Amino acid sequence: MAIYDECLDALSFVTPLIVQILPTLHLFLGLLLAILTLAFLMRIILTWYPQVNLNKGFWPLVSWPTEPFLIISRKFIAPIGGVDITPVIWVGLISLSRELLVGQQGILSQILIKIQAIS
Repeated sequence: MAIYDECLDALSFVTPLIVQILPTLHLFLGLLLAILTLAFLMRIILTWYPQVNLNKGFWPLVSWPTEPFLIISRKFIAPIGGVDITPVIWVGLISLSRELLVGQQGILSQILIKIQAIS
């Protein structure tokens, strides 16, 4: 009974509304971060082909969601040897965020496990 009370105390900030939307939020956030990671990986590959027009064909689906992030980071990080490394940095940051939030040991994953154990 003491373990049950400790779990309830640790999850006291989780309201019933959050409990209901948490699985959906977990899935949505995981998919969003995975899609962003893939988009930035595509941007890394596109840095090898500077002649590609990002406004034609399939490429706007890759460039439009990533460009706002890259514009901000390019203000602080200059190209190294003429190569834009900011997409690499964003892949690392997004991967870290994804692991911390929805990975196996992520915050949201652990909360979901605790809630399922209590229920």
